[in-house]
Amino acid sequence: MIDFAWLGVAAFTAGLVDAVVGGGGLIQIPAIFSVLPKEVPATLLGTNKFASIFGTSAAAVNYARRVRVAWSTAAPAALAAFALSFAGAWTVTRVPADFVRTLLPVILVAVAVYTFKKKDLGAVYAPVHSGLAERYWAIGIGAAIGFYDGFFGPGTGSFLIFLFVRFFGFDFLSASAAAKIVNVACNFSALLWFGYSGHLLWQLGLMMACCQVVGSLIGTRLALKHGSGFVRKLFLVVVSGLILKTAYDAFSKIGW
Repeated sequence: MIDFAWLGVAAFTAGLVDAVVGGGGLIQIPAIFSVLPKEVPATLLGTNKFASIFGTSAAAVNYARRVRVAWSTAAPAALAAFALSFAGAWTVTRVPADFVRTLLPVILVAVAVYTFKKKDLGAVYAPVHSGLAERYWAIGIGAAIGFYDGFFGPGTGSFLIFLFVRFFGFDFLSASAAAKIVNVACNFSALLWFGYSGHLLWQLGLMMACCQVVGSLIGTRLALKHGSGFVRKLFLVVVSGLILKTAYDAFSKIGW
Protein backbone atom coordinates (compact mmCIF):
# COMPACT_ATOMS: atom_id res chain seq x y z
CA MET A 1 0.00 0.00 0.00
CA ILE A 2 2.84 2.40 0.87
CA ASP A 3 4.50 1.63 -2.47
CA PHE A 4 1.34 2.53 -4.39
CA ALA A 5 0.98 5.75 -2.37
CA TRP A 6 4.58 6.58 -3.33
CA LEU A 7 3.71 6.02 -7.01
CA GLY A 8 0.75 8.36 -6.60
CA VAL A 9 3.03 11.08 -5.22
CA ALA A 10 5.53 10.48 -8.03
CA ALA A 11 2.75 10.70 -10.64
CA PHE A 12 1.44 13.94 -9.12
CA THR A 13 4.91 15.51 -9.13
CA ALA A 14 5.61 14.27 -12.66
CA GLY A 15 2.32 15.73 -13.88
CA LEU A 16 3.10 19.11 -12.30
CA VAL A 17 6.62 19.36 -13.73
CA ASP A 18 5.65 17.95 -17.12
CA ALA A 19 2.80 20.44 -17.51
CA VAL A 20 5.26 23.32 -17.23
CA VAL A 21 8.44 22.19 -18.99
CA GLY A 22 8.24 18.49 -19.81
CA GLY A 23 10.56 15.93 -18.25
CA GLY A 24 7.95 14.26 -16.04
CA GLY A 25 9.31 10.88 -17.05
CA LEU A 26 12.49 11.77 -15.15
CA ILE A 27 10.39 11.37 -11.98
CA GLN A 28 7.74 8.81 -12.87
CA ILE A 29 9.71 6.17 -14.76
CA PRO A 30 12.42 5.59 -12.09
CA ALA A 31 9.66 5.47 -9.45
CA ILE A 32 7.60 2.79 -11.19
CA PHE A 33 10.69 0.72 -12.01
CA SER A 34 11.90 0.85 -8.40
CA VAL A 35 8.52 -0.14 -6.92
CA LEU A 36 7.85 -2.96 -9.41
CA PRO A 37 11.30 -4.38 -10.26
CA LYS A 38 9.96 -7.82 -11.25
CA GLU A 39 7.56 -6.57 -13.91
CA VAL A 40 8.46 -6.70 -17.59
CA PRO A 41 9.95 -3.29 -18.63
CA ALA A 42 7.51 -2.97 -21.55
CA THR A 43 4.59 -3.31 -19.09
CA LEU A 44 6.01 -0.58 -16.86
CA LEU A 45 6.61 1.70 -19.84
CA GLY A 46 3.08 1.05 -21.09
CA THR A 47 1.62 1.86 -17.67
CA ASN A 48 3.74 5.02 -17.56
CA LYS A 49 2.43 6.11 -20.97
CA PHE A 50 -1.15 5.38 -19.93
CA ALA A 51 -0.87 7.64 -16.87
CA SER A 52 1.09 10.30 -18.75
CA ILE A 53 -1.39 10.74 -21.57
CA PHE A 54 -4.08 11.79 -19.10
CA GLY A 55 -1.84 14.35 -17.44
CA THR A 56 -0.55 15.70 -20.74
CA SER A 57 -4.07 15.90 -22.21
CA ALA A 58 -5.32 17.81 -19.16
CA ALA A 59 -2.44 20.28 -19.53
CA ALA A 60 -3.08 20.64 -23.28
CA VAL A 61 -6.78 21.46 -22.70
CA ASN A 62 -5.95 23.92 -19.92
CA TYR A 63 -3.36 25.71 -22.05
CA ALA A 64 -5.70 25.83 -25.06
CA ARG A 65 -8.29 27.68 -22.95
CA ARG A 66 -5.88 30.36 -21.75
CA VAL A 67 -3.00 30.60 -24.22
CA ARG A 68 -2.97 31.21 -27.95
CA VAL A 69 -1.90 27.83 -29.32
CA ALA A 70 -0.15 28.02 -32.70
CA TRP A 71 -2.20 25.23 -34.28
CA SER A 72 -0.62 25.84 -37.69
CA THR A 73 2.63 24.63 -36.11
CA ALA A 74 1.37 22.24 -33.43
CA ALA A 75 -1.05 20.23 -35.61
CA PRO A 76 1.40 19.21 -38.39
CA ALA A 77 4.08 18.47 -35.78
CA ALA A 78 1.65 16.30 -33.81
CA LEU A 79 0.60 14.30 -36.88
CA ALA A 80 4.22 13.68 -37.87
CA ALA A 81 5.12 12.74 -34.28
CA PHE A 82 2.23 10.28 -34.11
CA ALA A 83 3.38 8.50 -37.27
CA LEU A 84 7.08 8.43 -36.45
CA SER A 85 6.62 7.23 -32.86
CA PHE A 86 5.58 3.89 -34.30
CA ALA A 87 8.70 3.82 -36.45
CA GLY A 88 10.89 4.63 -33.45
CA ALA A 89 9.30 1.89 -31.35
CA TRP A 90 9.80 -0.61 -34.16
CA THR A 91 13.43 0.45 -34.65
CA VAL A 92 14.39 0.11 -30.99
CA THR A 93 13.47 -3.58 -31.13
CA ARG A 94 16.11 -4.09 -33.83
CA VAL A 95 18.83 -1.49 -33.21
CA PRO A 96 20.52 -0.92 -29.82
CA ALA A 97 19.92 2.53 -28.35
CA ASP A 98 23.38 2.69 -26.73
CA PHE A 99 24.68 5.34 -29.15
CA VAL A 100 21.74 7.63 -28.38
CA ARG A 101 22.18 6.92 -24.67
CA THR A 102 25.79 8.17 -24.70
CA LEU A 103 25.09 11.13 -27.01
CA LEU A 104 22.05 12.45 -25.11
CA PRO A 105 23.89 14.09 -22.16
CA VAL A 106 26.09 16.01 -24.61
CA ILE A 107 23.04 17.29 -26.50
CA LEU A 108 21.34 18.31 -23.27
CA VAL A 109 24.42 20.21 -22.10
CA ALA A 110 24.41 22.13 -25.40
CA VAL A 111 20.70 22.94 -24.95
CA ALA A 112 21.26 24.15 -21.36
CA VAL A 113 24.30 26.30 -22.24
CA TYR A 114 22.53 27.87 -25.24
CA THR A 115 19.40 28.66 -23.20
CA PHE A 116 21.43 30.06 -20.29
CA LYS A 117 23.57 32.31 -22.52
CA LYS A 118 20.60 33.63 -24.53
CA LYS A 119 18.93 35.59 -21.75
CA ASP A 120 16.16 36.84 -24.04
CA LEU A 121 15.47 33.42 -25.59
CA GLY A 122 11.77 32.68 -25.33
CA ALA A 123 10.98 35.97 -23.60
CA VAL A 124 8.55 37.17 -26.26
CA TYR A 125 6.29 35.53 -28.83
CA ALA A 126 7.76 36.42 -32.23
CA PRO A 127 7.03 33.71 -34.87
CA VAL A 128 9.65 33.49 -37.60
CA HIS A 129 7.89 31.12 -40.04
CA SER A 130 4.57 31.14 -41.86
CA GLY A 131 2.80 29.28 -44.65
CA LEU A 132 4.54 26.28 -46.21
CA ALA A 133 7.84 26.98 -44.44
CA GLU A 134 6.07 26.77 -41.08
CA ARG A 135 4.43 23.45 -42.01
CA TYR A 136 7.65 21.92 -43.32
CA TRP A 137 9.58 22.90 -40.19
CA ALA A 138 6.76 21.61 -37.99
CA ILE A 139 6.58 18.27 -39.81
CA GLY A 140 10.37 17.86 -39.69
CA ILE A 141 10.61 18.62 -35.97
CA GLY A 142 7.52 16.55 -35.15
CA ALA A 143 8.87 13.59 -37.10
CA ALA A 144 12.30 13.76 -35.46
CA ILE A 145 10.92 14.11 -31.92
CA GLY A 146 8.26 11.46 -32.54
CA PHE A 147 10.87 8.98 -33.71
CA TYR A 148 13.09 9.83 -30.74
CA ASP A 149 10.20 9.39 -28.31
CA GLY A 150 9.40 5.94 -29.68
CA PHE A 151 13.07 4.94 -29.92
CA PHE A 152 14.39 6.25 -26.61
CA GLY A 153 12.28 8.94 -24.97
CA PRO A 154 13.85 10.83 -22.02
CA GLY A 155 13.36 14.59 -22.19
CA THR A 156 10.94 14.58 -25.15
CA GLY A 157 8.79 17.40 -23.74
CA SER A 158 11.81 19.54 -22.86
CA PHE A 159 13.32 19.05 -26.32
CA LEU A 160 10.02 20.10 -27.91
CA ILE A 161 9.86 23.30 -25.87
CA PHE A 162 13.44 24.21 -26.77
CA LEU A 163 12.87 23.53 -30.48
CA PHE A 164 9.64 25.56 -30.60
CA VAL A 165 11.44 28.47 -28.92
CA ARG A 166 14.62 28.22 -30.98
CA PHE A 167 13.24 27.51 -34.46
CA PHE A 168 9.78 29.08 -34.37
CA GLY A 169 10.35 32.13 -32.19
CA PHE A 170 7.78 31.13 -29.55
CA ASP A 171 8.00 32.37 -25.99
CA PHE A 172 8.44 29.63 -23.38
CA LEU A 173 4.77 29.65 -22.35
CA SER A 174 3.47 29.28 -25.92
CA ALA A 175 6.14 26.65 -26.62
CA SER A 176 5.02 24.65 -23.59
CA ALA A 177 1.41 24.79 -24.79
CA ALA A 178 2.33 23.59 -28.31
CA ALA A 179 4.61 20.90 -26.89
CA LYS A 180 1.70 19.39 -24.95
CA ILE A 181 -0.25 18.87 -28.20
CA VAL A 182 2.67 17.00 -29.76
CA ASN A 183 3.28 15.06 -26.52
CA VAL A 184 -0.31 13.80 -26.54
CA ALA A 185 0.19 12.47 -30.08
CA CYS A 186 3.45 10.73 -29.11
CA ASN A 187 1.92 9.15 -26.01
CA PHE A 188 -1.22 8.02 -27.82
CA SER A 189 0.80 6.42 -30.60
CA ALA A 190 2.93 4.45 -28.13
CA LEU A 191 -0.09 3.58 -26.01
CA LEU A 192 -1.83 1.95 -28.98
CA TRP A 193 1.06 -0.49 -29.27
CA PHE A 194 1.39 -1.16 -25.56
CA GLY A 195 -2.35 -1.70 -25.19
CA TYR A 196 -2.54 -3.98 -28.21
CA SER A 197 0.34 -6.11 -26.92
CA GLY A 198 -1.13 -6.33 -23.41
CA HIS A 199 1.66 -4.36 -21.69
CA LEU A 200 -0.52 -2.38 -19.27
CA LEU A 201 -1.34 -2.51 -15.56
CA TRP A 202 -4.77 -0.94 -15.83
CA GLN A 203 -5.65 -0.38 -12.16
CA LEU A 204 -2.26 1.09 -11.30
CA GLY A 205 -2.34 3.17 -14.48
CA LEU A 206 -5.75 4.65 -13.60
CA MET A 207 -4.62 5.58 -10.10
CA MET A 208 -1.48 7.25 -11.43
CA ALA A 209 -3.49 8.95 -14.18
CA CYS A 210 -5.74 10.63 -11.59
CA CYS A 211 -2.67 11.89 -9.70
CA GLN A 212 -1.10 13.06 -12.97
CA VAL A 213 -4.19 15.09 -13.88
CA VAL A 214 -4.24 16.87 -10.49
CA GLY A 215 -0.51 17.67 -10.73
CA SER A 216 -0.91 18.74 -14.34
CA LEU A 217 -3.70 21.21 -13.57
CA ILE A 218 -1.64 22.78 -10.76
CA GLY A 219 1.46 22.94 -12.97
CA THR A 220 -0.47 24.60 -15.79
CA ARG A 221 -1.87 27.22 -13.42
CA LEU A 222 1.61 27.98 -12.11
CA ALA A 223 2.93 28.43 -15.65
CA LEU A 224 0.00 30.66 -16.65
CA LYS A 225 0.30 32.74 -13.48
CA HIS A 226 4.06 33.30 -13.55
CA GLY A 227 4.63 33.40 -17.31
CA SER A 228 7.56 32.62 -19.59
CA GLY A 229 10.27 33.70 -17.13
CA PHE A 230 9.14 31.06 -14.64
CA VAL A 231 8.93 28.41 -17.38
CA ARG A 232 12.45 29.27 -18.56
CA LYS A 233 13.92 28.89 -15.06
CA LEU A 234 12.18 25.58 -14.42
CA PHE A 235 13.21 24.42 -17.90
CA LEU A 236 16.89 24.93 -16.99
CA VAL A 237 16.39 23.06 -13.69
CA VAL A 238 14.74 20.09 -15.41
CA VAL A 239 17.33 19.96 -18.20
CA SER A 240 20.09 19.97 -15.56
CA GLY A 241 18.39 17.01 -13.89
CA LEU A 242 18.11 15.24 -17.23
CA ILE A 243 21.82 15.79 -17.87
CA LEU A 244 22.75 14.14 -14.57
CA LYS A 245 20.29 11.26 -14.98
CA THR A 246 21.13 10.47 -18.63
CA ALA A 247 24.88 10.81 -18.01
CA TYR A 248 24.64 8.34 -15.13
CA ASP A 249 22.57 5.92 -17.25
CA ALA A 250 24.94 6.19 -20.21
CA PHE A 251 28.26 5.80 -18.42
CA SER A 252 27.14 3.21 -15.87
CA LYS A 253 25.77 1.06 -18.69
CA ILE A 254 29.06 1.09 -20.62
CA GLY A 255 31.11 0.57 -17.45
CA TRP A 256 32.65 4.02 -17.02
